[in-house]
Amino acid sequence: MQEALVCALRTRRPQIHARWEALLRIERINTPLAHPDTLVHLIDATLDEILQRLNQHQVHRSTRAPSYATIRAACHCGRNPLLTYFLAGEQALLEATVLAQSEAPPTDATERSLAISDLYSVMRRLAQREIEAFCSVCQYRECPAPVPAQDSVHSAPAS
Repeated sequence: MQEALVCALRTRRPQIHARWEALLRIERINTPLAHPDTLVHLIDATLDEILQRLNQHQVHRSTRAPSYATIRAACHCGRNPLLTYFLAGEQALLEATVLAQSEAPPTDATERSLAISDLYSVMRRLAQREIEAFCSVCQYRECPAPVPAQDSVHSAPAS
């Protein structure tokens, strides 16, 4: 992503934060950790990391960023509060990026598309890392099925 566009996003930081928070507040809450009052405290640190990665061109264009369907599939219980957190953040940043592009001097379509692609790549890689980390400590993550104990009193006779 071009440095001028990252700078424009930094300038829009308060609006991005407000929009991200608003999007979180309209989401359905499925666990206490998904409550917006809990999640809004993460926005500033997440924005710092996203803007830093975009500015440092830490985008791997050679490899495709995971889709949200792939990221969501990693959470077997669907209770990970970061699923909606990152989706709301992606939408807030996408809106800000499109607005910043519309206010900037005209650029070619390829450059605009690459900027959006870079944003998706950074957001989804960060989302994947954080969601997988949260899921790794989830009490609902998949566990191997317990082996039934053989109870001689209640077991059926062998045939």
